[in-house]
Amino acid sequence: MEVSLTGRLLVAGPRLVDPNFTRTVVFVCRHSGEGALGVVLNRPTGIAVADALPGWVEPLAPPHVVFIGGPVQPEMAVALARLTPEHAGRAESDAWTPINARLGLVDLASPPDDEVGPLESLRVFAGYAGWGPGQLDFEVSSGDWWVLPADDDDPFTAAPGGLRRRVLRRQPGPVSLFADFPPDPSIN
Repeated sequence: MEVSLTGRLLVAGPRLVDPNFTRTVVFVCRHSGEGALGVVLNRPTGIAVADALPGWVEPLAPPHVVFIGGPVQPEMAVALARLTPEHAGRAESDAWTPINARLGLVDLASPPDDEVGPLESLRVFAGYAGWGPGQLDFEVSSGDWWVLPADDDDPFTAAPGGLRRRVLRRQPGPVSLFADFPPDPSIN
């Protein structure tokens, strides 16, 4: 691992044909020599978060549904949250694992606000994307993923279906051309 990708976006390139990741945008929550963990930002389900986690409805970012976070442990809920600005820089605790000054992973077994503090936004995922030591670095160097900067609102966008296109369009140079690349170029 040359540089940590924590807090960056992975956008699936056209060569990535794994159905778990085709045309996805993944937010990297942790990347170290031990491996990487992220969540897919653009695969909402029709399952309302309120049905399973009624105490966590208040800080939810629309749409208020569970997202498919990735193929690893799909029965497990993973929550990504953004703290209010006045609570930025909160130290790690049993309920809060910081990613950067305002973003972190929340333990949903904790009561809302009791352990973490006021949240500005929250998104719940079923499962996550995981890579073993060196695996993500290999996939990036093979051209499967574009590593791109994340805007503050990307993890909590109200329009997840268009996220991939928006992220690619704002990039300089030739990567932006892939924003309008069809899912199957042979049909074009």
